[in-house]
Amino acid sequence: MKRILTLAIMAFLTATGIPEAEACTRVVYKGPDKTIITARSMDWRDEIDANLWIFPRNMERSGNVGANSVKWSSRYGSVITSSWDIATTDGMNEKGLVANMLWLVESQYPEFSPKGKKKGLAISAWAQYVLDNFATVKEAVDELRKEQFVIVSDYIPGTTKFTTVHLSISDASGDNAIFEYIGGKLVIHHDASYTVMTNSPVFDEQLAINRYWEGIPGTIMLPGTNRAADRYVRASYYIKAIPQTSDVLTSVASVFSVIRNCSVPYGISSESEPNISSTRWRSVSDHKNLVYYFETVKTPNIFWVDLKKIDFSKKAAVKRLSVSKNETYAGETSGKFVSTPPFTFMGI
Repeated sequence: MKRILTLAIMAFLTATGIPEAEACTRVVYKGPDKTIITARSMDWRDEIDANLWIFPRNMERSGNVGANSVKWSSRYGSVITSSWDIATTDGMNEKGLVANMLWLVESQYPEFSPKGKKKGLAISAWAQYVLDNFATVKEAVDELRKEQFVIVSDYIPGTTKFTTVHLSISDASGDNAIFEYIGGKLVIHHDASYTVMTNSPVFDEQLAINRYWEGIPGTIMLPGTNRAADRYVRASYYIKAIPQTSDVLTSVASVFSVIRNCSVPYGISSESEPNISSTRWRSVSDHKNLVYYFETVKTPNIFWVDLKKIDFSKKAAVKRLSVSKNETYAGETSGKFVSTPPFTFMGI
């Protein structure tokens, strides 16, 4: 026991020097009968207006960085969660590909020249670009590795906070990839085993911290703070400890319990520790059954969207389900979305 306590203290001291920003957690469950479920929490110090959107196929898109923007037409329809209706931060497409954007303060993006050879893509549309264009993680990795465009970031409107995020994707086969820009260069971590991601440090160091804690039985001790490194360890342990089942009710409930365990209680904040951020909402994506579950901390119910009930055809309407005013929903809600003009991705 003395050795375990010593190892735990050493790991904590190692982690305390890690810089952090706003906090989120993402975790992937792999069960029997091709049951794959991705969950994430959105943790933010201030209120972050979120709405759910249905985007059909064949939407004409732009990178929104001027004349040198990348342009595309969406191949797949998707259900996404927006932030302030200026960015896609989370979502799943009709092929079961899931994208989650999380904060990473260490991010440094390449320089973008409006008159350069490479096209630009506003960071607000990064996750949407992936959902629009790819059915699997491998497809996305193979294409994004070519770096045919530059990710262009900017300050969050009305703040002095420069947007720095990394992107995780998962698919119906259980494959996973994480995309980070470190020192201006794209770093891709592609492996089916990469089922957990939080914020700082960079993903290589997250893996190293978790390997350290794997030597300490989770039934004896787990780090319990709100820090990203601690949330990573808890998510890694619990996602393997919950029941291995293909029963949807049990598996979804179990995954929700894991992401809640890694959440930050509502109302917690600290002027001296801006990395401590309340959880605002959570999503759980069932890749196999194409169901997107959602809950906010200010409403008492979980609701969900069955993508199989949605018309994603070219002539279908863009629709929105408002949750930014603390609306309460229960059960399957695809029929409650309202036709709404699409939002414009924040550019430069």
